[in-house]
Amino acid sequence: MSQHVHAHGPAESEGCADYLERIVYFLDNELDEADCSAVQAHLDECGPCLEKYDLQRTVKTVVARSCSEAAPEALRARVLLQIREVQVRITEG
Repeated sequence: MSQHVHAHGPAESEGCADYLERIVYFLDNELDEADCSAVQAHLDECGPCLEKYDLQRTVKTVVARSCSEAAPEALRARVLLQIREVQVRITEG
């Protein structure tokens, strides 16, 4: 019996759960070569997982684009000052 189930339903979620967990690591290039190959092969054969992968990739791209802006220096200085004040209160408390 093939591990690749193409129909929607409980069998798909059981067979695909492991791959769906690994998609985030796959996107971040945090899998070894064997795992990358296995995930890629699964995505090539499983439309629902490929859709979820595309969605995760899109979200990651949008977040990365949004995070590329640097905070203004005055804001950074205020945040760092507040962090230091909290650290002092913690160490004194």
